[in-house]
Amino acid sequence: MSASRPGTGPDLARSCGARCVRGRGTARSLGTSARDTYAVPVRNQRHIVDYALRKRALLRQYRAGTVSRAEVCDAGPYLLRAAEYHGEHIEHPCPVCTRRNMSLVAWVFGSELGQASGSARRPDELDRMTQLFSEFTVFVVEVCRMCRWNHVAISYVLGTGGTGPGRSRAQQAAAP
Repeated sequence: MSASRPGTGPDLARSCGARCVRGRGTARSLGTSARDTYAVPVRNQRHIVDYALRKRALLRQYRAGTVSRAEVCDAGPYLLRAAEYHGEHIEHPCPVCTRRNMSLVAWVFGSELGQASGSARRPDELDRMTQLFSEFTVFVVEVCRMCRWNHVAISYVLGTGGTGPGRSRAQQAAAP
């Protein structure tokens, strides 16, 4: 993960509804502007995985002609709808069609979430969930609503970490 390039590492994590690893910093868009995109601080972000290298490799294959446009621009209707209603618009151009119609969508997964697992969430919802659940994973997907490009940008784990009011029922029952 490289923090020196805008739009990667902690900069991207901040633009995806989470604060930097140490819990401080300003939110940034995927580009180089320093405007705040999310005013809601999110606690306990950890296990950050940046998928920028995988994205660059896929785009290199696409530009070389070894991967077709249909293979890289394959967002389904559910993902496109989530990008429209739950996504955060970013000023970063699409790497395939170069239009500025990109969105970041945060998807949550975790056994403790029940039916909410596998759904798209807005940043304010992520903050509430962080306080309620001990651990869940967030996958942030960048989506172009014009050409249907989509790729996982970053993933991270949120939650109370097993302490405080967000402990699971099993953890609460085991506590003295």
